[in-house]
Amino acid sequence: MAGRIFRSAGVTHRHAVADPLVEDVSGWSTGQRMRRYAAEAMPLGKEAVSAALADARLAADEVGLFAVVSCTGYTTPGLDIRLAADLGMAPDVRRLMIGHMGCYAAIPGLGTVADFVEARQQPAVLLCVELTSLHIQPETDDLGQVVTHALFADAAAAVVLRPSGDGVSVVDIAARTDHTTADHMRWDITDLGFRMGLSPEVPAVLAEQVGPMVNDLLARHDLTIADIGAWAVHPGGPRILETVERELRLPADALDASRAVLRERGNCSSATVLLV
Repeated sequence: MAGRIFRSAGVTHRHAVADPLVEDVSGWSTGQRMRRYAAEAMPLGKEAVSAALADARLAADEVGLFAVVSCTGYTTPGLDIRLAADLGMAPDVRRLMIGHMGCYAAIPGLGTVADFVEARQQPAVLLCVELTSLHIQPETDDLGQVVTHALFADAAAAVVLRPSGDGVSVVDIAARTDHTTADHMRWDITDLGFRMGLSPEVPAVLAEQVGPMVNDLLARHDLTIADIGAWAVHPGGPRILETVERELRLPADALDASRAVLRERGNCSSATVLLV
């Protein structure tokens, strides 16, 4: 059964700071995992932000806000203050840590950073860094855990936003929450790291919500789905992408980029949509 789940996950390659073929962290305490998180997240985050700043031709000391998103580790002082100092950001740079919001956190993070850039007319950086491999759980018969292990991987991704210039613009942000299904996706802090709870009903809930949300968002700008030339959809898993494709009636190749990221990198929680 586990082999079938892994083969159907759509993931053929992934990156992990803790390779289960080399070291078994499943019995580690949460404290051990957090110490490893701090050690691994720093160089990965620095590499991602440095590359984004270089692409944007922006010096680190020009950044007005540095926002860091992560649900896979905690450390105080946080990655925001440690990385800001290591990268050479100004002492008065604003910092924000967004934690424990899971896979969708890149979107509210992006919205917050975009609002800052618009209001303050200063550039900002958003970093998503997730190390899910540090939360491998002990061997279990729970198929939900097998699905989790089959899908998730590690990544760090960063994006620079500035008040003006060429490139993609953040025009609008929308959100829709179904409070009755809040228990369908959980990230429980245990003595053995963070344990994910993932309900098989998630695609069905998505099917009910994605069409109305996307259509409402587009209608605010006098657009329809047919007007959209490219899609960056979080590849939570094959069923998630199939559901979005079906409910929005997208062309067969519309989610190729999302499927490529799932195939080559896995589901990297909040960093994944930035990779797409």
